[in-house]
Amino acid sequence: MKVVAAYLLAVLGGNSSPSADDVKNILGSVGAEADDDRIELLLSEVKGKDITELIASGREKLASVPSGGGAVAVSAPTAATGGAAPAAEAKKEEKVEEKEESDDDMGFSLFD
Repeated sequence: MKVVAAYLLAVLGGNSSPSADDVKNILGSVGAEADDDRIELLLSEVKGKDITELIASGREKLASVPSGGGAVAVSAPTAATGGAAPAAEAKKEEKVEEKEESDDDMGFSLFD
């Protein structure tokens, strides 16, 4: 991902065909290590292609990927279920809220 980001930064900077050295320099400027194999793979895949067309085709592919969560359907209590169901749901929600997670970096870094 960082190689793609560095390539796109080079393109945005006005270099329509960035070289491996250009990508390495961008990654090196932020202290990230450059993996030569990944850089060469990216450059071989995008060689001779227009970046705007690649982004447009990627958007089309991403449009078909389901994202987000499904909505939960909640029905009103009926005579058969009584009023016990909403009380049980309220207890369940309270337990979830009691959990507290750390807001540290959670083991992720921007350039790992």
